[in-house]
Amino acid sequence: MLTFKEFPYERPQLDKMLAEAETIAQSIENAKNAQTVFDGIKAWESLQGHFMTMANVAHIRYTVDTTDPFYLKEKEYLDQAKPRMMTAEKRVYATIANSSFAKDIDEKYGPHYLNILRLEQKLLDERLVEPMIEENRLAAEYQKRMAACQVECRGEVRNIYGLLKLMQDDDRAVRKEAFEAWAGFFAENQDFFDDIYDRLVKLRHSMAKTMGYENFIPIAYMRKGRSDYGPKEVARFREQVLRDLVPLCNRIRQAQAKRIGVDKLHFYDETYMFATGNPMPKGNKDELVQSALEMYRELSPETGRFFGDMVDMELFDLESKPGKANGGYCTFLPEYKMPFIFSNFNGTSADVNVLTHENGHAFMGYESSRVNELLKYRGSTSEVAEIHSMSMEFFTHPYMEKFFGDQADKYRYAHIADSLIFVPYGVCVDEFQHRVYENPDLTPKQRRALWRDLERKYLPHRDYDGNETMENGAFWFKQLHIFLYPFYYIDYTLASMGAFAYYGRDLKDHNEAWQSYLKLCRAGGSKPYLQLLKLAGLDNPFEEGSVRRAIEPLERELNKVDDSKL
Repeated sequence: MLTFKEFPYERPQLDKMLAEAETIAQSIENAKNAQTVFDGIKAWESLQGHFMTMANVAHIRYTVDTTDPFYLKEKEYLDQAKPRMMTAEKRVYATIANSSFAKDIDEKYGPHYLNILRLEQKLLDERLVEPMIEENRLAAEYQKRMAACQVECRGEVRNIYGLLKLMQDDDRAVRKEAFEAWAGFFAENQDFFDDIYDRLVKLRHSMAKTMGYENFIPIAYMRKGRSDYGPKEVARFREQVLRDLVPLCNRIRQAQAKRIGVDKLHFYDETYMFATGNPMPKGNKDELVQSALEMYRELSPETGRFFGDMVDMELFDLESKPGKANGGYCTFLPEYKMPFIFSNFNGTSADVNVLTHENGHAFMGYESSRVNELLKYRGSTSEVAEIHSMSMEFFTHPYMEKFFGDQADKYRYAHIADSLIFVPYGVCVDEFQHRVYENPDLTPKQRRALWRDLERKYLPHRDYDGNETMENGAFWFKQLHIFLYPFYYIDYTLASMGAFAYYGRDLKDHNEAWQSYLKLCRAGGSKPYLQLLKLAGLDNPFEEGSVRRAIEPLERELNKVDDSKL
């Protein structure tokens, strides 16, 4: 069994792949029977799977070390190759979507496959190739600047994650000093972040105008594969969050301030949850992975098999180090039918969140790829994919003693509170993006002012203790999704409703909840979002009252705990 470091990489030869794609398209176009179409689809799946595998291997190795000159060159090559592959995709998908054997395709693969291809046809426009190359280049500039963060604080040069860890220190003065250093990085680079985003917004707006749209929002929704809801439904969901969840989050923050003994909760206090200190995982990276292996073997036969393969094939890069890209992600390697998890451990409970959240993504990909033949079905749209990840965080609650020992109750309480508190922030990010792309000519200063106004709406508790940079609305600079993955963030909040529902169901009947979750994972992206919710027996989050129902089990569990004793 190969380990990831032994996986071969070869640069995909674009001209050769385009020629192969044209041959496949012609075979489908000239097909005299359905089997020829199926053979063409299979050949395209193989070609595309190889390209995706090589591209993802290169991406992983680049993000692990953004200073590696070889993979930097490969990233630059692939950033140009990916948009140009659109021409091949457009050609092949058009022949499949317009095939006279559409009925046979529906019978074999289900109707959602052709629906996906027809939606993507709208995006596969050759006029967007060069703008998308520029979009990739600007996004890479943002990533590089964030990865290059080196700030001196308390006698040591620290990156973003080192500063965030200090913001959980028991000493409030240390937390404030770390916050000022963290904010100082964004103050020093404010012109850079303002400029990069301004260029991205205007570039994306011009792409929309090229395609005949008023603004970028319809393109963003198509990119996200949203076929059964739109901005109006999302706005109704945000209204529910504002009405039904924001007041609860204010109460949670007020309880936190009382618990840690401060009159006024400042931003640098927000991640410091307990006067006795935050729960910290016990053990180094290897010990945490071993604990996770034990946990997944106990949780179910399926998770035990999956995580055992992940460990054996070394499909992780978890520790923060110089030159490594920020953030965390799970990606997939189609030719191996295996995922890969990337993270930046910093010695806090966030490390355990990675071993649950990202493994939820990874588990879905692992299970789905063993059921679904089509690449389009192996993964789902992100508002479903985040149900897989966030639900796994809750399904693993009973095993937290393995990571935190006698602090496990602290972790569970903090995790429930953090999960609730996150949702208003997520919808704040979403409304910010809608407003920005509806008004692409806003100046950078106006965008920052807009952000601060929305913070006051959705996060009324937030107080930056007079820090000028954050008071002027620069907090969103830190959110890579805003730069790299526009309109992704609402998916976390929609998925939270599904995860909260699974938590409530798990408390009542673990087997029922787990079997539903397993069914959802194996279904992958074989159905649209709302149909997948129905398959799993989950509420439609756009319906009135859905947010209130989803948060009830979490609020109930918090109310059972005397948090002053944690």
